[in-house]
Amino acid sequence: MRCIVYQLGSIEYRKAYRLQKQLLRQRAEGQIPDVLLLLEHPPTITIGKSGRLENVLAPPAQLAQQGIPVLFIDRGGDVTYHGPGQLVGYPIVDLRDRGRDLHRYVHDIEASIIRTLGDFSIPATIDESHAGVWVQNEEIAAIGIAVKKWVSMRGFALNVNTDLKPFSLINPCGFSNRRATSMSEILSQELPITNVIELLLAHFSQVFDAKIEWGSDKLTESTHADSILLDFPS
Repeated sequence: MRCIVYQLGSIEYRKAYRLQKQLLRQRAEGQIPDVLLLLEHPPTITIGKSGRLENVLAPPAQLAQQGIPVLFIDRGGDVTYHGPGQLVGYPIVDLRDRGRDLHRYVHDIEASIIRTLGDFSIPATIDESHAGVWVQNEEIAAIGIAVKKWVSMRGFALNVNTDLKPFSLINPCGFSNRRATSMSEILSQELPITNVIELLLAHFSQVFDAKIEWGSDKLTESTHADSILLDFPS
């Protein structure tokens, strides 16, 4: 099964959301194969469908001063922070081809990340009561998905070289007794993001039994307000 990967660099959260919705519609209609978007977001706090505003600890004035928007979104989960140095992955995957099994899909994402961390000698695990990837009691990757017409969007956020100070502005994923960590904090050095991506894609390909192909990383705004164009390999 093909999966086209686009590495988009830093992209504003709302723009990435519009792109995901567009790709989901195209995937549901069979116009495109599975897609994996890899990117970063500027500092942003998001609250999922089961989230609570009280898990945002900083007052609105402080967040506004720091230029950090708070967005209510349609993924599962609670409060998450996105920022530079974090590898965000949005798989647009047709789950009709994968048994329509949401639990398996989430576990496959977790497995891809855990195997990647293992390549850096970081022992990571899952918490059966909460989606995500953990190193001891600290969250290194948040996972929150949305599924429409059995096609997935949203996905994961892996803290690679992420500045962890903004996580003090929230209760990460709703936990007041757990904190976030990153690969660079655990290893005491920053990591080339390209190395992490290369290993992650190798494991993603194996776990999802997908043939990885690279698409153009160029985004083009269409004349239609909600449309963003990607070049797909033939």
